[in-house]
Amino acid sequence: MNGDKPFFNLYSHDFVRVAVAIPEVRVADPAWNAGRTVELMRKAARRQVCLVTFPELGLTAYSCEDLFHQDALLESARQALFQVIQASTDIPLVAVVGLPLRHQGLLYNCAAVVCQGKLLGIVPKTYLPNYREYYEARHFAAGDHATAGTLDLPGFPATPFGTGLQFRARNQPLFALAVEICEDLWVPIPPSSIAALAGASLIANPSASNATIGKEAYRRQLVSNQSGRCLAAYLYSASGRGESTTDLAWDGHGLIADYGEIKAESERFAEHDQIITADLDLARLHQERMRQNTFGETSARFRDRISAVKTVSFDLPMPEQDLLPLQVPPLRYPYVPNDPRERDERCRDVFRIQVQGLVTRLKATGIKKLVLGISGGLDSAHALLVAVEAVQALGLPRSHVLAYTLPGFATSARSLALSHQLMAALEVSTAEIDIRPSCLQMLKDIGHPFHDGEPVYDITFENVQAGERTSHLFRLANQHGALVVGTSDLSELALGWSTYGVGDHMSHYHVNASVPKTLIQYLIRWVMENGHQGGPASEALAAVLASDISPELVPEHPVNGVQRSEETVGPYPLQDFNLYHTLRFGFGPERVAFLSWCAWRDPASGQWPNIPEADWTAYDIGTIKHWLQVFVKRFFQDSQFKRTCIANAPKVGSGGSLSPRGDWRAPSDAVAVPWLKALEQVPQDTPGFQD
Repeated sequence: MNGDKPFFNLYSHDFVRVAVAIPEVRVADPAWNAGRTVELMRKAARRQVCLVTFPELGLTAYSCEDLFHQDALLESARQALFQVIQASTDIPLVAVVGLPLRHQGLLYNCAAVVCQGKLLGIVPKTYLPNYREYYEARHFAAGDHATAGTLDLPGFPATPFGTGLQFRARNQPLFALAVEICEDLWVPIPPSSIAALAGASLIANPSASNATIGKEAYRRQLVSNQSGRCLAAYLYSASGRGESTTDLAWDGHGLIADYGEIKAESERFAEHDQIITADLDLARLHQERMRQNTFGETSARFRDRISAVKTVSFDLPMPEQDLLPLQVPPLRYPYVPNDPRERDERCRDVFRIQVQGLVTRLKATGIKKLVLGISGGLDSAHALLVAVEAVQALGLPRSHVLAYTLPGFATSARSLALSHQLMAALEVSTAEIDIRPSCLQMLKDIGHPFHDGEPVYDITFENVQAGERTSHLFRLANQHGALVVGTSDLSELALGWSTYGVGDHMSHYHVNASVPKTLIQYLIRWVMENGHQGGPASEALAAVLASDISPELVPEHPVNGVQRSEETVGPYPLQDFNLYHTLRFGFGPERVAFLSWCAWRDPASGQWPNIPEADWTAYDIGTIKHWLQVFVKRFFQDSQFKRTCIANAPKVGSGGSLSPRGDWRAPSDAVAVPWLKALEQVPQDTPGFQD
């Protein structure tokens, strides 16, 4: 982001707002249709849209049949285009409008690309359907048959013309628009595939596409799948009200897809004009293309066709107001699906992956027992659930899970009782080992003042306890011929919130290492809701969920209360948000901060369709910046040495893992200077707006 751009404006962070418009049409009345087109262009501009796509042959209507061979209609269509171009002078957006145009004695089904009084170019349809109810070859010539690359129109000489045009914004390098028309999408190798390989990030499809039973589902699949395969955004506008129903019906099915996901969809068979909008993430698309090396390999194999693509450069109108957040906030919990059904499926799959990974490791080693340390907290509770499920899958008794609670100097009575309650409910082998004597010996051996009665609760005091716990677990595993199951999660590994070496950083096998803290909470709820372990276990798990997240390594303070992890490393929902967008997409701190502000600002200030439950927590930009700074320094500079040598663990999601053998390979001695420098551009306050 450039420093001269408004931070709280989505366009400053490589987002663009686009629209698909479906106006009512009159068959063979281009002047009237142009008026409706201009009206919707103005409406789109009022919504801060920079690109709007209209239906195929929308200035005449698609269903004109042999009227397309009448000079009066063709001339009227051309005048309607001039009408749209002239009206667009004071409308700050790009419009893709459909009409028939003659060129070198042939008639083409075209899409005109118009921007603020300029005709940027004209794209003719490549594939003309001439089967079943279609007979376009009766009226039009295929676009790739054209021999001249320009078309002369009054006032617009040498207008770029052809199927291989790409419209690139000089002032937004990630904006590259290509156009294909209706049937072009339905063929085995759509023109948009080549366009995407040539760099197009947005595909506009002015379509007609009449309505038949079940067609809308297939159309939706085509649009979403093509968007996903091309790593692009796709805008699809189909003809609606007013088209001739002599032999066909029209449902006005508009769609906007972004990287395989449908972002907006029109109402079918609407009795009114429609305009749907969506915010598209151009930076994400380009990140995906950079990361997926097979995309680049495909480009190399089609280099001859890509080299024929002609670029048309222009200045993209973009709203510049100070405050323009995303119209649909990002998910606050990107690792947790918002939809309950999808969330249930996600939890089921994650749990199965964790169990399968542990089962496979036990089979490979021939080991039949597991050792775990149980603290009464989230991570160890979930790891215990995975362990129980794993031994049951192997046909072994639950007693083969050797669970130990290891109280130290700061272990609360509640946590200790909760550990015993959970272990008893799950019917595993249970034991308690007081680690304080061995910790005192260690503190004495190293000359720590706590051994002499001084209340020095420093990092040494904390890590002696964490290390003693893990040391006990490893020796118990030796004694019983068992395997130590690690409990630390992805969030803790990202933030370095784990004791290195003989500490919670290490184990024989790690089941939670790619599961973030926010998802673990939902996994435990899923186990409870699905009755995997019965009523007593659910009661214990509910108590675990209600507990503070604390390492319990420092005694409770008389004023500040118990030690809370989030007071040091930050709120886990915020840090998991930061982790996802940093690890999954490689976004910089400015962009992550903007996304976080859109997601976590005051819920009273907008619509919040994607907050999983009654979570009305809000963070202002200053708080977001503070904890993002903590994240950046801990993630990029302080903690990689721990991640470089973590235990084996299964990857569970596309959000990534931090295994040095998998998703994340980074030097342990890097510095966070570039990220911290970029973070300086994030403002401390939101001007003129109450967060």
